[in-house]
Amino acid sequence: MDKSTIITQMRQLIQLIAQHNHAYYVMDQPEIEDSEYDQLFHQLKGLEQQYPDCVQADSPISKVGGQALSKFETVTHTVPMLSLGNVFDETELYAFARRIEERLAQQQIQYDVELKFDGLAISLWYENGVLVRGVTRGDGETGELITQNVKTIRNLPKVLYADQQAVPELLEVRGEVLMPKAGFLRLNAEQQAKGEKVFANPRNAAAGSLRQLDPEVAASRPLAFYAYGIAQCVPHHGLETMSESLDWLTGFGFAIGEKHFVCDSIAAVQQIYLEINQQRPDLSVEIDGMVIKVNNLQQQKQLGFLSREPRWATAYKFPAIAALTTVEQIDWQVGRTGTITPVARLEPVAVGGVTVSNVTLHNIGEIHRLDVRIGDTVSVYRSGDVIPKVERVWTELRKPEQIYAPVQLPSHCPVCDSPVVMPEGEALARCSGGLYCSAQRIEAIRHFVSRKAMDIEGLGDRWVESLLHLNLLDSVADIYQLSEHREQMLQIDKMGEKSLQNLLDAIEQSKKTTLGSFIYALGIRGVGESTARMLANCFQSLDALKAADIDALKRTPDVGEITAEWIYDFFKAPHNIEILDRLIAAGIHWDAPLAPSRQPLNGQSWVITGTLSQMSRDDATQALQALGARVSGSVSSKTKCLVAGEKAGSKLEKAQKLAIDIMTEAEFIAFIASHNAGQ
Repeated sequence: MDKSTIITQMRQLIQLIAQHNHAYYVMDQPEIEDSEYDQLFHQLKGLEQQYPDCVQADSPISKVGGQALSKFETVTHTVPMLSLGNVFDETELYAFARRIEERLAQQQIQYDVELKFDGLAISLWYENGVLVRGVTRGDGETGELITQNVKTIRNLPKVLYADQQAVPELLEVRGEVLMPKAGFLRLNAEQQAKGEKVFANPRNAAAGSLRQLDPEVAASRPLAFYAYGIAQCVPHHGLETMSESLDWLTGFGFAIGEKHFVCDSIAAVQQIYLEINQQRPDLSVEIDGMVIKVNNLQQQKQLGFLSREPRWATAYKFPAIAALTTVEQIDWQVGRTGTITPVARLEPVAVGGVTVSNVTLHNIGEIHRLDVRIGDTVSVYRSGDVIPKVERVWTELRKPEQIYAPVQLPSHCPVCDSPVVMPEGEALARCSGGLYCSAQRIEAIRHFVSRKAMDIEGLGDRWVESLLHLNLLDSVADIYQLSEHREQMLQIDKMGEKSLQNLLDAIEQSKKTTLGSFIYALGIRGVGESTARMLANCFQSLDALKAADIDALKRTPDVGEITAEWIYDFFKAPHNIEILDRLIAAGIHWDAPLAPSRQPLNGQSWVITGTLSQMSRDDATQALQALGARVSGSVSSKTKCLVAGEKAGSKLEKAQKLAIDIMTEAEFIAFIASHNAGQ
């Protein structure tokens, strides 16, 4: 598998994970179930472990959650609220224990086993025993201040009293806000009686209730808080184990999970897991697994943390719950990046406490693998009580008199009718009408106006959404017609004369660009900033690039077979050409690129590492690209030279082992200056 294909797969996963992080953590409206998210996350993690040289800078592997909404005041967590890693079967559980035993060699290890609640994680801050702050987890670093809503939770102590233990000066308690099953059923009955919307599941009901702007709404909902840990305690509580700390919290009136165990072996943990899985229907709250923690707090410190999760804890998810239903239809949806995804419309069925009527089939390859067809009886399961997925097609239940036609990939986009393309070796089909397709226009516009593309300062997401609402932006070409709609634009909230003029001036200034920047702005799949610059240098004009065949495109540095096909398909789509013509007619222009012969570093791979004090990393990258070099993020035997700033680490060591040329920052600046002087 070539590097561009690996990076493309990583980018697809990163975009999907970011989208679903936002839906889950920020909007409390998850679009997929946890197990489907887990699969995306582990797929990306597996790629990064296999191809560490291709790891992307914005990878979510070391991040948690999403950003807090602006309607609540944001608060920075003093101690970050990390997420947990997951295990899904006995083999993975034992592997988790083995890693702990290796790090705690010759030590006795106990495990604290708790219910894994399906609710909303929050932090509670008590000063001298008085509840002064409640904050959602948010992105793990910052959360939303929801103190007034938290104070309406009936089982939550607002003031700490205890006969047998001293009240600390400062106590930060972490836990989960849930809606117990009985309260959830009662709330939905009341909602239905009033003719109002019922909630899909207890988690959505709890999250929606807790984040109401009106605390009276939260007070009317049957919420409950269950503590699962202490983040800070001043003075220190002096306790030695996790289980003792939970018991200590109950002394102040905090509720913890109705099931809680301390196990002397991982085998005992597995047994508890099996028992709780059987008892789930009888529990008062919805759970989706168990949380396994090393019980000794000192051992927890010794084990420490990975970038996004503790080494000393994991979530052990329950297996899928399956149900049979019928595929009534298979539709094709177009994502914001053009991915064509098949979605099975099902006869509604209850799976794991949730009614499932739609389930993604991922791609045409998955459809063929399952051999799923309209009319089929299928098993739908929710892994870890979260993600709906078609697990099995019951072909033996097909009726002889019924037509079960094989599903075919559509030849044209269901939204814009542009051709659908799927290069050989790729799993995902895409709409080729990137600039034209309305399903992709927000992503296309965001990319088009970005700094390294057309650099239209001021045209951010808020304005774009408002312009879309006014039907002023059907495609990127409409950006250059906005000056004709001044009066309509002044109707946009907070869009005054000055801000409007600044925006129109920025749009006008963007018309003078470079061919490389313009090619990059088009958002052609597989064409990053460096590749766009290479295409500009090789073809010298937009017309030559549009007319290029696949063989000619492949002769461009960094352009392989698949990327060449994507570029070729892009310029063969009539809708894209129409928008290109409109952009050029609007006055976008550029000077002729430098001829390839004037690029002394053409085809060379360079790497920059460490901290540069006299220029930014971006400026150094652009200086090298202007001389024809390709700037890579990793050192290999193909690397021509490494530019080493201050605190250069492993990349410098690897370059030294491979006997690769190394420049200091001063040498690099002199090198760039000498080449620029010679041009």
